[in-house]
Amino acid sequence: MLTTEISSNCDRFQTSLQQWTWRGHQIQYAVIGTGTPLVLIHGFGASIGHWKKNMTVWAEAGYQVFALDLLGFGASAKPALDYSLELWEDLLKDFHQELVARPAVFIGNSIGALLALMLTTNTPEIASGAVLLNAAGGLNHRPEELNLPLRLVMGAFANLVSSETTGKFVFNQVRQKRNIRNSLRQVYRNHQVIDDELVDMLYQPSCDEGAQKVFASILTAPAGPRTSDLLAKVEKPLLVLWGDADPWTPINGAKIYQEASKTKDIEVIAIPNTGHCPHDDRPEIVNALVVHWLQRLFANSY
Repeated sequence: MLTTEISSNCDRFQTSLQQWTWRGHQIQYAVIGTGTPLVLIHGFGASIGHWKKNMTVWAEAGYQVFALDLLGFGASAKPALDYSLELWEDLLKDFHQELVARPAVFIGNSIGALLALMLTTNTPEIASGAVLLNAAGGLNHRPEELNLPLRLVMGAFANLVSSETTGKFVFNQVRQKRNIRNSLRQVYRNHQVIDDELVDMLYQPSCDEGAQKVFASILTAPAGPRTSDLLAKVEKPLLVLWGDADPWTPINGAKIYQEASKTKDIEVIAIPNTGHCPHDDRPEIVNALVVHWLQRLFANSY
């Protein structure tokens, strides 16, 4: 069992990184604190380490905080499979059943936020609610969402990545540390947090055997369920936080949640001058908003 410091801001909390076997594959997870469970779901290419500025704070506030590396990411196994949102949804449901076993609040960023919404909508018995951070609208763009030239470019890129001939070369270019750092500078507004540790968190798993196949599979995967269909059915409370300077999932994406809030228990808050990963970009703001919302959520449940 490996031990890691979960927060550079608070030396008092440590957590053990543990292994759980799912369908024959090793999944890395972490847990810290006691109380009502929170399950954290990272975005594309990220891992448990992306929550290092949040886990300790939320545990100190009285919650048991779980985080896991999704299959194909972080230190979890990277088998050659057809990856999809539904595959990860099954993983998360089984993780909850075996290791959490109580209604939880699912907190996710990007595709992790979409997964949190899927779980809260499709299996409401395991969810008390969800916190969505710059939620993706799908695992990939739907063809009708792209103009024809961009659709052709994206299709050609997916073919290059998937090819036995060119796939490894293209993937090795994408995963270069300088390219990771440049991408982070596009999607973070607080550039001071873009340090070597963050770059390494994204880079190191890309060196694992099978990482290129995972990347190719995800790029060619179905988009998954539509947000509008999920929101039509969701019954549990949602907190939707959105960095308003995100170039990947622009703030316009929050409008569908704002519209749904007229008839659903949904609170939408824009975070100024913040990018795609508000929990890491502006953790002091996100941590406080999440704790305040959780306190109200559970105060109203008694």
